[in-house]
Amino acid sequence: MNDKLALFGFATTPLELVSFALAATTVMLNIRQNHWAWLFSIASSATYAVVFFDARLYGDSGLQLVFIAASVWGWWQWLRGTGETRLVVTRLGRAGWAWALAGWGAAFLALSWFLQNYTNTDVPHMDGFLTAGSLVGQLLLARKKVENWHVWIVVDVLYVGLYIVKDLHVTAVLYAVFVVLAARGLRAWSNIAQPKGLA
Repeated sequence: MNDKLALFGFATTPLELVSFALAATTVMLNIRQNHWAWLFSIASSATYAVVFFDARLYGDSGLQLVFIAASVWGWWQWLRGTGETRLVVTRLGRAGWAWALAGWGAAFLALSWFLQNYTNTDVPHMDGFLTAGSLVGQLLLARKKVENWHVWIVVDVLYVGLYIVKDLHVTAVLYAVFVVLAARGLRAWSNIAQPKGLA
């Protein structure tokens, strides 16, 4: 059912192709602040969890399960906001940046240690670094912070290289597209962002 097939010279699987389409749709809807993006995010995370597990990218595979939970939370945030106030696009202040970078660093250390010691992955540090960065990006996206796009640009560029190394060429192409979409998202959200907040 999920046998390898060739597409434009790349080896892939039907599940990877489905995941590609769902993930691309997610990002395009995110740029437009359409709450249905979270439904596509849940679906793409579920399918990519299997794709990444098969590629021994256990950090990325486990991350997809976290993304499913974060997507439910993000969907609630986008629909309900904070109490009486609807969630709008804002920027991080210095404190918010500090917390985001500290969280990324702490999660990277914990994840890379776990992956190196308890899995058979051959890329524990890169997997841990990008998994941690993706968590930060997802949380900032859920809170409609412009800076989520900065994080995704960095993460997506590095993921392109990682997925080429892991022979996930179709997914590498997807993440190259993500870089372009993240740049568009950054421009679009920057134009409508409210003044900086603390977090």
